[in-house]
Parts: sequence; C-alpha cells; structure tokens
Amino acid sequence: MSTALREQTINTLKLGHYAQRTSDTYLDWLIRLSLHYNRSPAKLTEGEVQAFLLYLSEEKKLAWSTVNQALAAFRFLYEKVLHQERGKLRVPARRKVTRRAFAFSKEQIIQLLAVAHNPKHRALIMCVYGAGLRVSEVVTLKPEHIEFGRHLIRVEQAKGHKDRYTILSNRLVEELRNYWRAFRPEEWLFFGRDRSRPMPIGSAQKIFYTLRDRAGISKGSMHTLRHSFATHMLEGGVDIFELKRMLGHSSIKTTSGYIHISKEHLCSIQSPLDQL
Repeated sequence: MSTALREQTINTLKLGHYAQRTSDTYLDWLIRLSLHYNRSPAKLTEGEVQAFLLYLSEEKKLAWSTVNQALAAFRFLYEKVLHQERGKLRVPARRKVTRRAFAFSKEQIIQLLAVAHNPKHRALIMCVYGAGLRVSEVVTLKPEHIEFGRHLIRVEQAKGHKDRYTILSNRLVEELRNYWRAFRPEEWLFFGRDRSRPMPIGSAQKIFYTLRDRAGISKGSMHTLRHSFATHMLEGGVDIFELKRMLGHSSIKTTSGYIHISKEHLCSIQSPLDQL
C-alpha cells in the first residue's frame, strides 16, 4: 500500500470522524490485502478482492463477522477514498446468524471479584460491571469523569461520538477511593506503564482473562461484564429506556436483546399449558 494512498485513506477517515479503533482496523485490513497480492489495493480487480475474502473464510477459517470487517474496510477504500461507484465490489450476502448475548450469573461475578486482589484490577472490573461500560470506555476514563457528589460516571465521546451518564454505585465509590489511595491516578483513571497514557485495551482484557481463569470460569469476555450489567439491571426492574441511556445504545431494539436472558422476565411468562 503506497504512502500516498495510506495518507489519503487516513485523511478520509479523519474527515468522516471514524473512531480510532475503526480507523486502525480498516488500515490493517488494507495493508493485509496489499501484502497478500504484493500490489496496491487500488490496482486490484473485483475478483481478486473477492478471492481474498474467500481465502479468509475458507482457508484461514475466520468467523464471518471478521471477514465482514475486512469487507467493510475494502468498501470504504473503493467507495469513499477511490470514489468508485457503489456496489462495484459485489459479495454474496451471508445469512445473518443471530447470537444472543451471554451473561455471567451474580455468583460468577462474586467469584471474579473474590480473586481480584490487586486494587487496580478490582476497580477496573467493578467499573465495567457496575456501570455497564465498554472496555474502550473504561480505559479512557479520567478522574474528573467520576462525579462522586452526584453518584454518576460521565462517559465522553463513546461509540458513535456520544456523551452519556451512567450510574456510580455506593460500592464502586468505596472501591475507587481505595484504589485512589493506593495508586494516585492523575490524567487517566486507569493508566498503563506510562502514567501519562491510558491503559491499553489489550492490557485490560488480559487482566480480565487472568481473573476469569483464576476464578474457574470457563467462558465469557470482558464485554460479557457489560452484558451482565444489562441483564441484572433488567432483572432488578430497571426501566428499559433508562437502561438504553445508561448503555449508550442508539436503538431500543439493541437494548431489548437483553430481555431474553433476563431470568425474571422469563419466569414472569406463563406457559399456555398452565392456562388450560
């Protein structure tokens, strides 16, 4: 991928206000496409791009969601950067597979916290679960975002470039104060090895997986903590529209996806057999 095309792509991403993670992902896929053929993506044919997507799916055995990510990057290049007509890159539609969100039980959350002996790791996990944050949101929190007096956490420029507020529980207040006394965070609430920079997302995820394995829990990611927050809030009777605002969802349809795993919701539904 030539320097000129790379710069043009970066500038187009900036003008489109794409998130940094999206920009990095798109550039990574374009570089991989270029290296695969040892030619600039601008000089590839539609058939070659399709062949690369098939290679990712059939030979590399990547999940369709990952292949679709690559497709989005290629479409961005050809439509937004090279200004080719929309639809020139034709890829057969893949049947959408609906995967329901998985949530930890409250007992599993207790197990996770029980093995989190490091105050920083414990506070990190409790922030994600206690406030329903994405991992990209928790690592970019600043001390001033924790509004102790109002019992709120301010999440700035999250997914979709939106600001929002979510709850700050009494237990999390206590945990954050313990963490504060031990680590004295300055610019970033959860900093990396360099205190002037936020903790890398990969480091936060590594902390979670270490704790998960230590707790003897076999599956689930850090994002599952956010799913668990949503599920347990619904089980507690929180209004779904309030939950939508706390999670930062654009559509109530996304939030309603958690209803199916809410134990209380399922238990409230009467079987037609019981109506006989």
